[in-house]
Amino acid sequence: MGGLPRHPFVQGIGDGTLAPEKFRHFLLQDYLYLFEYARVFAYGVVKAEDPELMRTFAANVEGILGGEMELHRAYMARMGISEEAVLAVRPALANLSYTHYMLAVAAAGGPTEIVAAILACSWSYAEIGLRLAQRPGAAEHPLYGEWIRSYAGAEYQRTNAALMDRMDRLAAGCPEAQARRLEEIFVACSRYELGFWDMAWKLEE
Repeated sequence: MGGLPRHPFVQGIGDGTLAPEKFRHFLLQDYLYLFEYARVFAYGVVKAEDPELMRTFAANVEGILGGEMELHRAYMARMGISEEAVLAVRPALANLSYTHYMLAVAAAGGPTEIVAAILACSWSYAEIGLRLAQRPGAAEHPLYGEWIRSYAGAEYQRTNAALMDRMDRLAAGCPEAQARRLEEIFVACSRYELGFWDMAWKLEE
């Protein structure tokens, strides 16, 4: 598993030192992000030809809108933030750039490219959740513990493992040019993930 993630925002969640206003900014931007993330999965429903793959994409749309976003809504309720107030927030440039890239990949590509675009977010949060949960007391922190427990939890880990397995199966035996394209998409989205943490840490509007 390695050590703790080195980004100061993620480290601040793990050791409880992150300023609450930075976490609040992150939550607002991430809530907006998740709507677009769900749309990327929805493209998969449209483009998948296999019914089982369609159901997988559809289940993930529901998992985001009815599951992962519940964590955000719970935090927003604790902080006195209504959904209407969140939807009035303008997405930061790092947020817009990331989501527009994923949607462009989904529009131009097929199910394999869609999963490659999705995976950087899912996999990184699964890794971060597990690593932070290993830190003594981190998962019990009064503010950040629920976030850590959610992403380290068995349900999220199962969902991510299924996506990783799906990526392996879809990419098996693909032509070299497509393999390079899939790697390009995954690396780009990984860099966008880093940019999202930077945006939250610097409170970029």
